[in-house]
Amino acid sequence: MCGIVGYTGSKDAYPILIKGLQRLEYRGYDSAGVALMNDKTTLHKCKGKVVDLQNHIGSGLTTGTAGIGHTRWATHGEPNDVNAHPHTSMSGDIVLIHNGIIENYDSVRKELIHRGYTFHSETDTEVLVNLIEEIKKSEACSLSEAIRKALNEVIGAYAIVVMSNSEPGTLVAAKKSSPLVIGIGPDKDYYLASDATPIVEYTKNVVYLEDGEIAEIIPGKDLKLFTIQKQNVTPYIQELELQLEQLEKSGYDHFMLKEIYEQPRSVRDSLRGRLNLAAGLVHLGGMADYEQKLLNANRITIVACGTSWHAGLVGEYLIEDLARIPVEVEYASEFRYRNPIITEKDVVIAISQSGETADTLAALELAKSKGATILGICNVVGSTISRTTHGGSYTHAGPEIGVASTKAFTSQVTVLSLLALMLGNKKGSIERSKFLRLLYGLNEIPEKIERALQTNDLVELISAKFKDASNFLYLGRGYCFPVALEGALKLKEISYIHAEGYPAAEMKHGPIALIDEEMPVVVIATKGPSYEKVVSNIQEVKARKGVLIAIVTEGDTQVKEMADYTIEIPETDEIFSPLVASVPLQLLSYHIAVMRECNVDQPRNLAKSVTVE
Repeated sequence: MCGIVGYTGSKDAYPILIKGLQRLEYRGYDSAGVALMNDKTTLHKCKGKVVDLQNHIGSGLTTGTAGIGHTRWATHGEPNDVNAHPHTSMSGDIVLIHNGIIENYDSVRKELIHRGYTFHSETDTEVLVNLIEEIKKSEACSLSEAIRKALNEVIGAYAIVVMSNSEPGTLVAAKKSSPLVIGIGPDKDYYLASDATPIVEYTKNVVYLEDGEIAEIIPGKDLKLFTIQKQNVTPYIQELELQLEQLEKSGYDHFMLKEIYEQPRSVRDSLRGRLNLAAGLVHLGGMADYEQKLLNANRITIVACGTSWHAGLVGEYLIEDLARIPVEVEYASEFRYRNPIITEKDVVIAISQSGETADTLAALELAKSKGATILGICNVVGSTISRTTHGGSYTHAGPEIGVASTKAFTSQVTVLSLLALMLGNKKGSIERSKFLRLLYGLNEIPEKIERALQTNDLVELISAKFKDASNFLYLGRGYCFPVALEGALKLKEISYIHAEGYPAAEMKHGPIALIDEEMPVVVIATKGPSYEKVVSNIQEVKARKGVLIAIVTEGDTQVKEMADYTIEIPETDEIFSPLVASVPLQLLSYHIAVMRECNVDQPRNLAKSVTVE
């Protein structure tokens, strides 16, 4: 879950590396470091954020036209100066940055100690760099060959970039189960990063490394790719669609707030070219070849983590409701370890914002090995999930920098809504008139999200009342139950307030014991088939003096009379209510976090893309 950058060419490497680390800081911010090569390697690293690294370097030596940088989210070893990357080999000849986990590092470490190596950090990365040095020295081989042989001896996940004083200007990179992209400049200077955000400013031409591939990168020369089995690979150069302006805050105080307000556009972009009102049809190009597989599936299994899992729950309701196909939603981290029953008649859909989530990728590989059709819903073009799956759909949300997902959630739910409608129409499980009515309803969602965003000032006032609360309870029924889960997760992630989401009816099976005059209870009480049941649940809360914040449909009077605070959102069909009802909950968590002086975009202990198990 760390951020990797690298550069080699004719330019000064340091400003490129620092800017790249700033762009990647959402991937990790426990510590940061850079290594620059001139006549020899200069290393700077420290605990803290990239700005702490800059202050640490001050007026120190930053010359060099080749270098690597790293921003860390700790796995092995606590965040401190010593455990920060880059790591050097014992002789100081080789320097390495690493994202991932080397699972057999302890046995390798013991063997290297036996051979006379000493270690200063607690990291698995220092073990890997010394293994490379031992092979390079004992076999008198090149840096790239030593790396190839070392990677055949380690078990785990990695994206690495390596430099050596003995081969000035050369960078060697390798990947397995952790993302790495190489940008090719017009003068054959090269940029490396965990994702494309640090590269887009300099070039649009990129190569995404595949698992088991190694790149030898020498400025002014063609990119050389080969596998850890020593088979040559022809680089496949792609053109980035990412725009530089998408990576700026554009006047907003935080990326999260910007991304909340981008949702009308991101939902609209996720519908564009797929929802055809004039023809009365839905077309998902990336899934078109797998329509019959979906329609004839014994079962659809959705695998995801975090916010994407909540989107998957909405997808379960949508597909079963409209297409009458059995759906299960699984935590990817559990699915892969519990020996699930999967056959070639199953379809497994992975949902991931980044397309790099390690547990989700592992779940896909398991399903693929069992013969299932695997499809993906992700946001990042060229991501590992998009390349691993048989087919799928992009969400077109644009870059999401804030660690707490907002527009990713609504874009994922939008694509799942299109999928459910497409399957329901093809299967004939919904009447044509209902299908057309729902198409028009989905088309109106971007405008309704814009209206929901107009509650911002009211939500900010409500937030001020509850910024010091210790606990929150979120309740919803039907399609709004996943919204309750997602609202609670957002509050936990960025404000550090304990919050739980429950089906409203489950409250009296335990959580009702917590309710008193100090407990804020957020209820999603929009109009729908379960409305009267939710009203009964509200009465149960009020009978126990709970403080009630209700998300209601515009014009609602019944709940408004009972609630302490009400936030009105536009009326919409129940199946699309998560797309609108989630917006004020995102705003609530945002404003509370800001008032508590939390780091909204980079909450403690979290990273945006979880690329380790």
